[in-house]
Amino acid sequence: MSVQVRLHRLMLRGSVLTLLLTGSWTTPCKAQAKEEGEVLYNGIRLPQQWPPLLAPAAAQTPQPPPYLTQRPECIPIDVGRQLFVDDFLIAKSTLTREFHQPVKHVGNPLLAPEEPWEIGKTRQPMAAPFSDGAFFNPTTQRFQLWHMAGWFDGTALATSVDGLKWDRQHYDVVPGTNLVVKGEPQWRRDGVSIWLDHDTQKPEERYKMFLYARSGDLGGELSNAPGGTLHSSPDGIHWTMRGATGSTGDNTTFFYNPFRKVWVFSHRTNHNLEGTSARTRGYTEHKDFYEAQGDAWKKAPPVFWARSDDADKPDPAGLSIRPQLYKIDAVAYESVMLGLFEVLYGPHNNTCAQDGYPKITELQVAFSRDGFHWDRQQRKSFITASRKPGNWERAYVTSTGGCCLIVGDRLHFYYGAFEGDETLKAADAPAGKGIWTGMYAKASTGLATLRRDGFASMNADGNGGTLTTVPVRFQGSHLFVNMDAPEGSLQVEILNEAGKVIAPFTKENCAPLKSDHTCQPVRWKDAQGLSTLQGKPVRFRFHLTDGKLYAFWVSPETTGASHGYVGAGGPGFESAIDTVGQR
Repeated sequence: MSVQVRLHRLMLRGSVLTLLLTGSWTTPCKAQAKEEGEVLYNGIRLPQQWPPLLAPAAAQTPQPPPYLTQRPECIPIDVGRQLFVDDFLIAKSTLTREFHQPVKHVGNPLLAPEEPWEIGKTRQPMAAPFSDGAFFNPTTQRFQLWHMAGWFDGTALATSVDGLKWDRQHYDVVPGTNLVVKGEPQWRRDGVSIWLDHDTQKPEERYKMFLYARSGDLGGELSNAPGGTLHSSPDGIHWTMRGATGSTGDNTTFFYNPFRKVWVFSHRTNHNLEGTSARTRGYTEHKDFYEAQGDAWKKAPPVFWARSDDADKPDPAGLSIRPQLYKIDAVAYESVMLGLFEVLYGPHNNTCAQDGYPKITELQVAFSRDGFHWDRQQRKSFITASRKPGNWERAYVTSTGGCCLIVGDRLHFYYGAFEGDETLKAADAPAGKGIWTGMYAKASTGLATLRRDGFASMNADGNGGTLTTVPVRFQGSHLFVNMDAPEGSLQVEILNEAGKVIAPFTKENCAPLKSDHTCQPVRWKDAQGLSTLQGKPVRFRFHLTDGKLYAFWVSPETTGASHGYVGAGGPGFESAIDTVGQR
């Protein structure tokens, strides 16, 4: 990250949270008692007990995140575009929320196993992320996608100029291949997470990796590792092992929460839920990634984090198990944490192994404003399995570390999926080698895209409607919206805390907007911006007719730079923060 970007970010953060000389934080909206917990960028105050201690049984019934029932009296909005994925920012509305689905790329799969090292040594070809990672490197101006090459074999790196056509450049790790981590004979990779760290001051730690391994000969069963290993790299190609973690499960992943500057490990755990052992998720956080080793995990073992609940309905195809939470990958997107929840619908592993087809997992979206509690209003699968025999994405859809990238006005979601191979049945495997069946065969990489900020919109029909925010505070001076109303209209007025319109920011003075644009400025007659309102608690009231409103934000620049987070990056961004705006 450049010095200029760092200074700009620091100044913005100073407008949201003031760092006192004592080292404690306070919110500009209202002073809080010193004995309470940390105050976040959005005014949410964490409890002293952090992470909170939850009971798995109590999480069976869905509950709203605490910040939705105990909102700050005034919400700072200087960090990022403000999304309408929940009611955090809404005081009153006659608009209707609609969640949106991504569109799968017509050229899928983008990567399919075709090279010898992707065909693998176990007759289970794979060229797909199993978490791994997909990021945009602003230095090389290329997309980078790490993926498993051959089931439980090596890790490869593919690169792309446009995010659609991927190249297998050859590296010196295994000459003649794009492998960057070898599949060692007695130490095979399972789940892997990779992260491009824009904030580090150590070039050798720019890329970080967690690798969960299994030991044993590929010809037979592999045993679980007691934990995983931590690695660093200056380029994502040449990796150095830095230590071993504590005990955890396969499909453990990690991500960075830049709002609190902590590295979060999403642990695969198991709990007895309603009489059945089921996959759940555990949580640990660390200020320094490489401190997440055995001793640290022993002192602060994972706490229960999330599980499937009563709102996760069984698969309509009548599969034999209750849904389970298989995995969570997450990333900071604008002003929220975006989570991809991999939900398992079944069948059980032994059932799939009998006939060589993959189990069904699909991806749902979730959102968090405190980094721990998730709002899961939308339980419809976000990225689905086709469930069709012979199709490349028949089942076992997996998310990718970094979750999404911003490419122009679209979000790119890369994912892995499995076709399976029903010629590799458990009954035909030699004794002790039943794991090597077709259930984990023929995995490829796909792409789904969504409008930028397009997770949810607030909609109005031809009769129109309004949305009024709770009191918010900002230091910017230019209002922008992401809207889709080419045949309709949007106007905005600004109110004080008491609900009185502030001149000249009236509806009548606001130039009507009729457009479909992801970064649309809002202007009023007789006003040169919002500088007179800086630091004051105000409400925005949006008047919308025949259209969709996705997000709003107040920017310091006329470009509309949001100074929020851009997921795993994208062309045009210098770092993980949007300092660019319209391009």
